[in-house]
Amino acid sequence: MRLNLAARIGVWSAHHRKTAILGWLLFVVLAAGIGGASGMVEMTNAENGAGDSARAEQILSDAGLSHRAGELVMVSSAAPDGWRAAARELTAALGETGEVTGLAAPVASKDGKDALIAFEMKGDAATASDRVQPVLDAVAGVQKERKDITVHQFGDASAGKWLGDLLTDDFKKAEFTAVPLALGILLVAFGAVVAALLPVGLALTACLAAFGLLSLASHQLHLFQTTYSVMFLMGFAVGVDYCLFYLRRERDERAAGRDAETALRIAAATSGRSVLVSGLTVMVAMAGMFLSGLLLFKGFAVATIIVVFIAMMGSVTVLPALLSWLGDRIDAGRVPLLNRRGKRGTRGVPGVPGTRGTQQSGGIAGKLLRPVLSRPKFFAAASVVVLLVLAAPALGMKTEELGLEKQFGSDSQLAVAYRNISEAFPGGPAPAQVVVEADDIEAPGVREALDGFGKVTVHRAQNVAEIEVPLPHGKSDLTELREKRLPAAFDGTGARAYVTGETAGSTDFNDQLKRGIVPVFLFITAVTFLLMLFCFRSYVIAVTAILLNLLSVAAAYGVMVAVFQHGWGASLIGSEGVGAIESWMPLFVLVVLFGLSMDYHVFVVSRIREAHGRGLSTPAAIDEGIRRTAGAVTGAAVIMVAVFAVFGTLSMQDMQQMGVGLAVAVLLDATIVRMVLLPSVMALLGERNWRTPRALSRLPVMDHGEPEPGPAAVPAETAGPVGVAGTAPRG
Repeated sequence: MRLNLAARIGVWSAHHRKTAILGWLLFVVLAAGIGGASGMVEMTNAENGAGDSARAEQILSDAGLSHRAGELVMVSSAAPDGWRAAARELTAALGETGEVTGLAAPVASKDGKDALIAFEMKGDAATASDRVQPVLDAVAGVQKERKDITVHQFGDASAGKWLGDLLTDDFKKAEFTAVPLALGILLVAFGAVVAALLPVGLALTACLAAFGLLSLASHQLHLFQTTYSVMFLMGFAVGVDYCLFYLRRERDERAAGRDAETALRIAAATSGRSVLVSGLTVMVAMAGMFLSGLLLFKGFAVATIIVVFIAMMGSVTVLPALLSWLGDRIDAGRVPLLNRRGKRGTRGVPGVPGTRGTQQSGGIAGKLLRPVLSRPKFFAAASVVVLLVLAAPALGMKTEELGLEKQFGSDSQLAVAYRNISEAFPGGPAPAQVVVEADDIEAPGVREALDGFGKVTVHRAQNVAEIEVPLPHGKSDLTELREKRLPAAFDGTGARAYVTGETAGSTDFNDQLKRGIVPVFLFITAVTFLLMLFCFRSYVIAVTAILLNLLSVAAAYGVMVAVFQHGWGASLIGSEGVGAIESWMPLFVLVVLFGLSMDYHVFVVSRIREAHGRGLSTPAAIDEGIRRTAGAVTGAAVIMVAVFAVFGTLSMQDMQQMGVGLAVAVLLDATIVRMVLLPSVMALLGERNWRTPRALSRLPVMDHGEPEPGPAAVPAETAGPVGVAGTAPRG
């Protein structure tokens, strides 16, 4: 009998363990070293945008008119004109830094109690945040000396520095919190230090190698600054889960009395195969983000595909080698009271006298399954109702590209400054920028149109002009500007006008997302259906997988909207409602959850299929499959929820939304969906679960069968030249 792919890889790895382990370490070191030396290339504003705003940014870039980072400083006093002396001191202090240009005279507010000082940072805007510290010190120095005034600063450079420092701190927090947390959970799950360290070590090395390869890839596909955080989130969670599934099956087979090599081959042929299928499904689902039309999602796709592929390959190559090398030492460092291997609820291998028992995992699952399988209609309906109730708030979802003032909370220094400047000078912090290009920017008609606007900068050599237009009423003013003012001014002149800026960029980005989500959704549902159809040779299982995924995603959407849009319970996690969901979040969560939920679905349904293939009825197969996978699914879900929840505690609103959304979805998927809805639906469908379309009848059978027990039992698909138990591995 032929070995399946996962089994062949596992057997080769176990028999060439030195090559596998050293090869993995060499790959990680080279990838991390070369990638780290190359550095990451971030995307430009033009690359990150869409529509007219991206076109405007591209015109400026092509003309060599790079933006300078603009800054606003507002000086406020209790009495009208009480700010004048402080404003003079501040203007002088800013000039002395040598970092600013275009320092304008203070502009008074309507009530005369506030003054706005506008200026730009010298040099490239992309590096302005690295040079803004002297400016911040100058502003802070005036504020410290003058107790009679209040100073607020907001701008590209100051916000960029704030963001960069925060991302660095947040990433360290996530890394140093998620890793010990996962290690603690695995320690409880396995009761042994070595068994707990193995998945964490492999996941971290997979992330390290992926970081290096992503840095290399960024020279061709420029990345958003949070892409590394997304990669670590996905890579660490998936890497630990894949190792956990593999390791749990190997330990279960050892507890059933099988020798080390046989147990390893069974784990490779079953859990290893599930890892390959689920990993492939995740990667293909992530590829759907290429259809979004946005470079941000293309970067996310590349990052997640790279890290999932490396984690998957590490699980099916170096993990078998490590398990073969460690042998029974995998249980080294046993923790008293935690290591319960072989002590509770055991079941011997049928037909093999004297074999040790295997743990009857799923004690709680067993108690839950009895009523679920006895009343499947009730529990199927009840679980669907619960998920739909959770999903209900999603009907009112609003999305926008959250500005920095919303990203950090209403009490943050940045948000307070933005809010106060906006109230005193409406439209000041986020004006629209109109970019006008013409064959001749000095043509009479074009000049007449430009003269109808206030702040205009003309670049004669490039035939480009820039117009700054305040938007005191936000999107409504933007719509009027685009649809009425600009056409009325420039129609017939031969000039072309495009609007960019924070409000315009957010609007265009959101519109592109709405157009892109349909092809992405159709792609991932079609691919998921085909993969499940080929894997399980059943269109019923394929359709069921898609419907269950959609319910999980909808429930996650509902919770995100309730918490972060409406603010329900947001204070419990140290967050607040901001009235909208980050514009890229719905599409990202959809794709990620469609991929990740396959981990559990493939793992659980494969065990059910194994039991059914041995001749058990569908209800009995469901019962055995759920019970046997309950421990691994629970452990994997707890780890993934914990890792995602760490991101829900970070400072930025979009990271909080992503962490909470994914954590809730995985929690629901591993509990209500996999433990209640899946078994109840499969019980209702009965033997119809296994209907194979005639078109698939000639395709190769991807056997799910569990090995027949025997003294040297080997799974049917792993029998071959190395099928003699006890053969000493080489190397």
